[in-house]
Amino acid sequence: MILLLAVLIILILLSFPISLSIGLATIVAFLKSNLPLYMIDQRMFSGINSYMLLAVPLFMLAGNLMDHGGLSKRIVRLAEAMVGHLRGGLAISAILSSMLFAGVSGSAAADTAAIGSILIPSMIKRGYNKDFAASVVASGGSIGVIIPPSIPMIIYGFITGLSIGKLFIAGILPGILIGISLSVVAAIFSDSNRNLRKRFEFKEFTDALKDSIWALGTPTIVIGGILGGIFTATESAACAVLYSLIVGIFVYKEINIKNLYKSALNSVITSSVILIIIAVATVFSWYLSMNNIQVILEKTFLAFSHNKIMLILIINLFLLIMGTFIETTASLILFVPVVAPILSHVGINPITSGVMIVTNLAIGMLTPPLGICLIVSSAISESSIVKLSKTVFPFLITMIIDLLIISFFEPITTLLL
Repeated sequence: MILLLAVLIILILLSFPISLSIGLATIVAFLKSNLPLYMIDQRMFSGINSYMLLAVPLFMLAGNLMDHGGLSKRIVRLAEAMVGHLRGGLAISAILSSMLFAGVSGSAAADTAAIGSILIPSMIKRGYNKDFAASVVASGGSIGVIIPPSIPMIIYGFITGLSIGKLFIAGILPGILIGISLSVVAAIFSDSNRNLRKRFEFKEFTDALKDSIWALGTPTIVIGGILGGIFTATESAACAVLYSLIVGIFVYKEINIKNLYKSALNSVITSSVILIIIAVATVFSWYLSMNNIQVILEKTFLAFSHNKIMLILIINLFLLIMGTFIETTASLILFVPVVAPILSHVGINPITSGVMIVTNLAIGMLTPPLGICLIVSSAISESSIVKLSKTVFPFLITMIIDLLIISFFEPITTLLL
């Protein structure tokens, strides 16, 4: 087991892709233990052979169709019409747009790319600092895995057997909390120059609302359908794809054969990456469980303290550190089987634990070296990761405070259940 972890750490430090790092480490461990390698194939297949996981590529496709079908830019226009007149209005509209777009894509990377490609250039033209603009969009994009539908929530439900619908509902209030708190930080750190603001215009708002009403239908169908018990998470993903396709082709008329192909291709590539990570991480997790790693880590955590508050703080710190170095999907597969039982043991509601763990990993999306939101935002803005790591710091601190509220104030996750 020590060899397995050592190989994994070395490969990650050498910047190997996370799926390859986990896969190679697992092969080495199997050879060392004289286990037959064909078991890896079997475990990989069984790890992704799940109806629940169909929601992953479907939500990816829905997000891409929204982007190419003109739905995302209409959401951005509405957000700007609503809050653009406030101090730091364009920065706040980036976060609000991310929250609205999160109601479809379920992916932080897709959220950051879709909103960032529109708003980062606009913010720079409006006089915002380039690094600040990229940091705002990156932090807003991280909400994409908290507000339903959330791909990490789907994976968490797949691992633990919890209701994905309940996990989705539990993420609504925490997502709103994080969105509001990030908006406050964006306003505080925005340039107070009056040129960055404009007056609220009711006609502009009504025009934007009319133009975006079809775009807002997608998150309404997804969240409303799940809240109303009309369909499951996977069924809601299929409905989101169908709705986005119809609106993009027949209402906004911006989807053609070319961008339909691009949407499908991007979805296949991104989903493949996620599912490969799930497949290899499932084998890795199975090997660790065969060697009683859950028991070992549980004893390690409990050795520090049996106090509920201290254990929650220790587990949060552990996940924050791991989320910095290990990709979100892999982190879920590797660590949820370990930390979820401990949190349950100290009396934390399993649904609350899910939101807490996913929020931890959302914070990891803003921290180098594997902060995917930071990387995407950096590529769009052409800013260096080092500079963004400094300007994103106030947003990171804010999200950590939000994480503590989610961890210790259970009603925020259970009130809507």
